[in-house]
Amino acid sequence: MIEISGVAKRFVLHNQGGVVLPVMEGAALSVQAGECVALVGASGAGKSTLMRMIWGNYRCDEGSIRVAGVELRDAEPRAVIALRRSKLGYVSQFLRVIPRVPTLDVVAEPLLAQGMDEAQAQARARAMLARLNIPERLWSLSPTTFSGGEQQRVNIARGFIQDWPVMLLDEPTASLDAGNRAVVLDLIREAKARGAAILGIFHDAEARAAVCDREVDVTGFTPARNAA
Repeated sequence: MIEISGVAKRFVLHNQGGVVLPVMEGAALSVQAGECVALVGASGAGKSTLMRMIWGNYRCDEGSIRVAGVELRDAEPRAVIALRRSKLGYVSQFLRVIPRVPTLDVVAEPLLAQGMDEAQAQARARAMLARLNIPERLWSLSPTTFSGGEQQRVNIARGFIQDWPVMLLDEPTASLDAGNRAVVLDLIREAKARGAAILGIFHDAEARAAVCDREVDVTGFTPARNAA
């Protein structure tokens, strides 16, 4: 479901005289259906950069990134958007939503975008919010007013509301207490059981051990390491 080979990425620092900063080369990995793979490596090794290339926010400079059969290296924006709507889910570290939109609508939106009936979509959103222990009194409020942990749970609810074939998880258990952390790990196990291919960044070693089938160390993809 995710196939990466020979991927390289360079950033051009236009505010520093156009200096070219190579951050990744020769990146290769695969994630199969029903598998959870963890990206590991020191801070700055390129884990988030690789995730953003798979999500389509960054383009790779060399190599190939295929997600659910779609080649992303030269994909048109409309192809990336279509992939995100139907096949690729992403739980980032930070909740980014339009202010003043109620939490219930934020969580239900991915289902509505797929054409689900509003009543059914909101019913599923209520169930997911309840499972993640977001009090019902907050559902009509914008999550931008919530605490960090509450925002993260809304983010997770939105990410897991749809049965995505491929999922990207960026620190899904960060900012969570033990009880809600356990709920998220169960959601990941359930996604694996239905066949989702999951790639994640987990600094929480216990969470990583609980749900991940194997690890890929991105340190081996850094140009400095390869040159050495």
